[in-house]
Amino acid sequence: MVDVWLPYGKTEVCVRIPTRRFLGSIEPKEKPGVPDAEAEIERALREPVGSKTLSEMVKPEHKVAVVVDDVTRPTPSHLMVSPILNELNAAGVEDENITIIFGCGTHRAVTREEALRLLGEEVLNRVKAVSHNCKASDLVYVGKTRKHGTKVFLNSVFAEADVKILTGDIGLHYYAGYGGGRKSVLPAVAGEEAIKHNHAMILHPKAKTGVADGNPIHEDMVEAAKLAGVDFILNIVINSRGEVVRAFAGNLERAFYEGTKLVDKMYRVPFDRKADIVVVSPGGHPADINLYQAYKGVDGALKAVKRGGVIILVAECPEGHGNQVFYDWMIKFKDLKAVEREIKRNFVLGGHKAYYLMKALKKVRIILVSTMPDYYATSIFKLKTARAMNDALNEAFHIVARNAKVLTMPYGNFTLPELKTTEE
Repeated sequence: MVDVWLPYGKTEVCVRIPTRRFLGSIEPKEKPGVPDAEAEIERALREPVGSKTLSEMVKPEHKVAVVVDDVTRPTPSHLMVSPILNELNAAGVEDENITIIFGCGTHRAVTREEALRLLGEEVLNRVKAVSHNCKASDLVYVGKTRKHGTKVFLNSVFAEADVKILTGDIGLHYYAGYGGGRKSVLPAVAGEEAIKHNHAMILHPKAKTGVADGNPIHEDMVEAAKLAGVDFILNIVINSRGEVVRAFAGNLERAFYEGTKLVDKMYRVPFDRKADIVVVSPGGHPADINLYQAYKGVDGALKAVKRGGVIILVAECPEGHGNQVFYDWMIKFKDLKAVEREIKRNFVLGGHKAYYLMKALKKVRIILVSTMPDYYATSIFKLKTARAMNDALNEAFHIVARNAKVLTMPYGNFTLPELKTTEE
């Protein structure tokens, strides 16, 4: 037997796989974290890619907005914000002229407790921090994207700032290609209609993981960030342990693309053959905080599993399904074609997750190991469930065949498997 440990919430679970059935584990090509993350971030701020430094950019009287990720992302924002504040202060900008905006997109507002965890008490005592509300009545219109016609309305504090700074982490994203960079404008601080219009392009064949060229969602996000007048970005690339590998600062596009090169080196993982069964963990907390977030692990696993095979999704989901629209669409629409029609007619954020899940279920069976009540998992989301890891594996062998071959993916949300041969 081979024992493979997979992240599950803030702990790990073990799956025992018969040695003859085990094809291996598809894992990121890990790079170690830097010994001093804050020093690496300060280095990036001193050596920006394609732009002036922040201190050369700002004047003492400037109002500055800094966008940070909300609680659904693993970004260690506290490491980035303090060096930014220190540089702004050194250039004469007072703390009262700086606002931090949690880029919530369509997610709920960040709680005080979460804000403390994301930024730390010292930062929250120094500067004002607000959560973006995509339905706010005071959103500011900054223009329409030329290529895709998205009307871009933005958070008023951000839109009216003299200097606009984005922070975030660059990683793989299953329809924007990559996270980070321009995503900290659209969807992070954009109005609901702009987000809907942008995300409705998920039906496009190029809207997929690790693709920027020709990806309409990515192109539209870049154009929205340019309309917003972003002055400076600070992004990091982290490993699966959440450690900072490298920081990238400077120009909106150039710094971002430098970061994507490192992401590709770490997270595009070649593998030899597809498996009948793929056991995937999104990567533990917060990647498996709910089914809505944890689905991204399935997206990666789909590239490694044979048609008609089984994906075992190991995701704690302490917050349940995580999105009401996702839930409603799973009840309302009985097949994939109906969902596609609705996306074209009236895209609602959250509905895209129903589209992806239904699409996945046409190819494979999915067994969920989680704390989610069985009723929701089976009746609403059409998943099979198992109480324990090894029960799930036995069930998978029963569905496919006793001699089925198994791959594991401990960090599914961060891994892009790429088949070496064209076997399917």
